[in-house]
Amino acid sequence: MTIRKAQGEVPVDQTLLDPSSAERSDDDDDAYDDADLSDAGQYRDAESEPLTGEGEGDGRRKDGRRNPEVGGVPPRSKSWARRWLIPTKFGCGLILLFFATVTLLLIAGGMWGLKMSPLDGQSPPWYPSPRGGTEKTWAKSYKKAHALVRQMTLVEKVNVTTGVGWSMGMCVGNTGPVERLGFPSLCLQDGPLGIRFADNITAFPAGVTVGATWNRELMYLRGKAHANEARRKGVNVILGPVVGPLGRTPLGGRNWEGFGSDPVLQAVAAAETIRGIQSEGVIATIKHFVGNEQEHFRQSWEWGRPNAISSNIDDRTLHELYVWPFAESVRAGVGSLMCSYNQVNNSYACQNSKLLNGILKDELGFQGFVQSDWLAQRGGVASALAGLDMNMPGDGLRWSDGKSLWGGELTKAVLNGSVTVERLDDMVTRIVATWYQLEQDDTTKWPELEEGPNFSSWTDEQMGLLHPGSDDKTIGVVNKFVDVQSEGTTKHGDLVRKIGAEGTVLVKNSDDFLPLDRKGPGNIGHPYRVGIFGDDSRNNPKGINSCKDRACSGGTLAMGWGSGAVEYPYLIAPLDALKEAFDQDTVTITSFPRNKLSVKEEKAMREQDLCLVFLSSNAGEGYVGVGDLRGDRNDLQPQNMGASLVKSVVKKCGNGKGDVVVVIHSVGPVLVEDYADIPNVKAILFANLPGQESGNSLVDVLFGEVNPSGRLPYTIGKSVKDYGPAAKIITATKQIVPQQNFSEGLLIDYRHFDYYNITPRYEFGFGLSYTKFQLSSPVLEYKDIPKRPLPYPRSGVLPPPRYDTTIPDPSTALFPAGFRKLRKYVYPYISSIKDISQGKPQYPPGFDVAHPSPLSPAGGGPGGNPDLFNAVAEVKVILSNLGPRDGSSVVQLYVSLPRNYVDEETGEKIDFPVRVLRNWQKIEVKKDGRQEVAMQVTRKDMSYWSTTRQNWVMPTKQGIKIEIGFSSRDIRETLMY
Repeated sequence: MTIRKAQGEVPVDQTLLDPSSAERSDDDDDAYDDADLSDAGQYRDAESEPLTGEGEGDGRRKDGRRNPEVGGVPPRSKSWARRWLIPTKFGCGLILLFFATVTLLLIAGGMWGLKMSPLDGQSPPWYPSPRGGTEKTWAKSYKKAHALVRQMTLVEKVNVTTGVGWSMGMCVGNTGPVERLGFPSLCLQDGPLGIRFADNITAFPAGVTVGATWNRELMYLRGKAHANEARRKGVNVILGPVVGPLGRTPLGGRNWEGFGSDPVLQAVAAAETIRGIQSEGVIATIKHFVGNEQEHFRQSWEWGRPNAISSNIDDRTLHELYVWPFAESVRAGVGSLMCSYNQVNNSYACQNSKLLNGILKDELGFQGFVQSDWLAQRGGVASALAGLDMNMPGDGLRWSDGKSLWGGELTKAVLNGSVTVERLDDMVTRIVATWYQLEQDDTTKWPELEEGPNFSSWTDEQMGLLHPGSDDKTIGVVNKFVDVQSEGTTKHGDLVRKIGAEGTVLVKNSDDFLPLDRKGPGNIGHPYRVGIFGDDSRNNPKGINSCKDRACSGGTLAMGWGSGAVEYPYLIAPLDALKEAFDQDTVTITSFPRNKLSVKEEKAMREQDLCLVFLSSNAGEGYVGVGDLRGDRNDLQPQNMGASLVKSVVKKCGNGKGDVVVVIHSVGPVLVEDYADIPNVKAILFANLPGQESGNSLVDVLFGEVNPSGRLPYTIGKSVKDYGPAAKIITATKQIVPQQNFSEGLLIDYRHFDYYNITPRYEFGFGLSYTKFQLSSPVLEYKDIPKRPLPYPRSGVLPPPRYDTTIPDPSTALFPAGFRKLRKYVYPYISSIKDISQGKPQYPPGFDVAHPSPLSPAGGGPGGNPDLFNAVAEVKVILSNLGPRDGSSVVQLYVSLPRNYVDEETGEKIDFPVRVLRNWQKIEVKKDGRQEVAMQVTRKDMSYWSTTRQNWVMPTKQGIKIEIGFSSRDIRETLMY
């Protein structure tokens, strides 16, 4: 799966793109994309969000919940017997008709690069979808699932795979049950930092803050606490964690939901989070697979284009960057994966057979189920054959229309042979096996899951509609107000506070100005005068939950906005925490909680001894905007005139002689060039997005109760241009299918800075402490493994379950006599058997069950070939604490593959980044103490992806450099393998 140059594209470095001349046959997936080209809906959808606007029609009631009656235009009818989703009527106006017609003509005529052969960068077909049940650790669950699924009827199977529709159940996603056999409706709920739309829950720190801790234990504990709350609320599936976006651009609107701009940091954090979540019996969902690196144009019609953006990623970059965290998530046993809205190499991610069948299910050996992002499914048959197992929320191409691409349509597709019975059985078995794998069938172990969700996503009242999106007026108790925040030693707020403190990164501390003394410095002849500046220092005066999905421009920033946000149970503002922390007898505090100060306030500023300035920079999901922000960031400056505020404070605090401390709450990097080198700016802290205990976490660091140990999970440059062409967000395009060429290849974030020798302001992995650390005595121990370029051939796997492939009698799928249908509810039944085609199915090009796609040599186990994860070496080094305090340091291991390397078999010249993170350890050392740090290096860590060999290759004829240090630029020791 490679990408060749698109017209007009000039790659940053051709060799890092790993070009390949391999020819491919026609893409299967795009041949079935007609639905997205023709269905011109007027909606802007998110994972869990209908069309929104301003004022009364924004899709929400006055209480802030969504109004399920506000939705888009109903979709047109589709003929599944023909398996080409061709529109039969239009309801969206002449302009949308024009766009759809032009798009279809362009495809048929081969204009703008589309031809009968694949477009450059297009994914090759990979069929049929590999069946689950091949992994030993899942064998027991698949055996149980096989036994249960064999008893299901066709409509029961379809019911399990299809969501029942938006707001048809209590959760943002609800599947159909099989009550006859005891299989429940599954509740799927956002999000990655807490339970969305629920009461009495915890607002945990965002992923970027967790990544900044570099603390594996905290990553695990946060996942565990989050899942504990979800389980007690009756949630089966958590829609998190997030590793996509990876952070290709620092301006990406949803970067904050993930853990940082490096695949290994993301991978480890995700794997630990997954283990924590699933230890509580809740299914984790790793998302978004793959290439969703910006919000603009991420999905069809959201930005006025009939198609979502295509992320054009070459094969090597895909493997070494964007798939890497997903591979580790599969190794961790993740139960579910969510495919993304965007296209990848001009094929929708949720029906891209190379991605789902070839890479995910074959190469990575994924045993769980693939679910669509909410309305990311753009075709019915195409997505099923390409590897999608569950559609969400069940509706078709628009919110709340009840016209699913699956449901009864999937039933028809199986009956007419478009989707094989074997494929449907595998879809259902994967879902049921995951339910068994997490032991959700054990009602004695997880009794809350038997009762189902005890909260409603659609109302805050105790009594409410059971199916609020339908015409059913049945009401019942929908909110039981169960408090799941825990108490005592397991109180989740304490964990939030700890993570927030460890995720705070101190990047400047001149003259060891921090930590502060609660009583002030003393001996100054007057009470210590502290001024606190900035809107980010206080809570939003309109209320901490006043802004829709936290899409706010006022008040302190503790999480970004969108489906990944939650309702705060409370929020400790920095101003309140600081007032509590300083000794009121010796310190006077004056607050200026605005970014634009009056003349009187500026005069008062001159009287301060210490000025604490709070800045923020927000972003979020693209379905909602804040000011001029449409999800993605416009720049890397602080928002709400924050740059002007800090300049004024630096200049006037204490008449220019006062000490200044700058605190930044942000979704990612923020430029600090205007003041970083000014002498009276004593300290700068990146507090990221700390969650509900924000102020307390910050106070713990400022006053030294916690020795700062956070490290940057991204690079802070000196300008946006420093990040290279990849930083640019595509905000305008004339293309019907916006094209986003990942021309930078492997060179994102610190890799770009290193390769082009650009000096950052603060590099990836950097962070200061209140003590001093030293590394010494490095040792490289070789494992007793022979050096060889390729891993051992993939070993045998378990045979997957087999089922009866006989197509059922269509009459068994009819609606039962006297059945009362709820409006817009998605059912698996069909109304008639007259339109069930008896002709030969028209499978996509490349689909041939008798001649399946060849298995990847890089596969054979969870996450890939098991040999890739064998340690080839172990590095040991001594970490010493030379300073006055106990503290923790992050010892980082980077690998540098040989320069001017030529593949030993193919003769290809292969270029590499200067260095890449491959391991780390966070170690606490007492003052004057020392401790040995050991880190293993695997075969995969030492390898690159060969597009020619379609495997991971480890150089063996030239030395591989291993570097140990405290950041990507602070390398202290070097070894050669």
